[in-house]
Amino acid sequence: MEPQNWTNVKEFFLLGFSDLPEHQVPLFLLFLFLYIINLLGNSTMITLVATDHHLHTPMYFFISNLAFVDMCFSSAIIPQLLTNIFSENKAISYNACMAQLSFFITFAGIEGTLLAVMAYDRYVAICNPLHYPMLMNWRTCLYLLGVCWLSGTLNSLLHTILMCRLSFCSASKLHHFFCDIPPLLKLSCTDTFLNELMIFTEGTLIDMVPFLFIIISYIRIIRTVLKVSSGSRGSKAFSTCSSHIATVTLYFGSIFFMYFRPSSSYSLEYDRVASVMYTAVTPMLNSFIYSLRNKDVKVALKRMISEKILQKVRFAA
Repeated sequence: MEPQNWTNVKEFFLLGFSDLPEHQVPLFLLFLFLYIINLLGNSTMITLVATDHHLHTPMYFFISNLAFVDMCFSSAIIPQLLTNIFSENKAISYNACMAQLSFFITFAGIEGTLLAVMAYDRYVAICNPLHYPMLMNWRTCLYLLGVCWLSGTLNSLLHTILMCRLSFCSASKLHHFFCDIPPLLKLSCTDTFLNELMIFTEGTLIDMVPFLFIIISYIRIIRTVLKVSSGSRGSKAFSTCSSHIATVTLYFGSIFFMYFRPSSSYSLEYDRVASVMYTAVTPMLNSFIYSLRNKDVKVALKRMISEKILQKVRFAA
């Protein structure tokens, strides 16, 4: 029996877009643009919620936390991607790769659970408005946020430990633009059954439970809104919820496509597009989805701009 070609891999090579050398400059500019807009949009949302007392409500508290998670989510991926686009060796150390994987899974898990919490908040606000102040007090909000962070962290810890126990082949070339679970599993020289089992069991639990909770919440919300006699109130409720539904569709659609299918069906082109959606596009869009369709945020933004202009005028005078 021939000895197996295993080695203690010290680095990986991220080859995600190396098959498109003629598109290096457009790709760099595209991802740089998405990342800058992500940081500007989400940081503006956080600033508005923190400084405007009109937005000191549970709904905007969760939106500001979603904005923070979106910034962290993309920051775990995009800077390394921008560096690698023009880099010749495209190397990332083993430890850095595992760290990137860990942060990525953490923030992905937090985002999914946080979207479920936001659906619950809208459910209580629309279906039980009289009990909303009691059910969604600040203590409850902090508890729910803690659950989001704890579930995301524990989920990341589990998958990172399982990944670290694997041995990898000497040809450590990842045909992806960041250290993600499917391409790493394909590169492993050892049995990945336990890793795949955890993805389809624990991974399904951490993603499917929030998704089903969101579906159930919105079914009840729609039933309640349809019973509302006031057209303006029903229209406002639908407008608020449609933003959340758009975010949920973008996030969970790409996640389910990427992870909940056999590793044998892994496709570089399709999975690369799905990965770009939930690592770069969705985090960038979230702040605009929640701001452009939200009257309170628009008013708060105008108020903040007016105050800044007034301060400059007074300073100049």
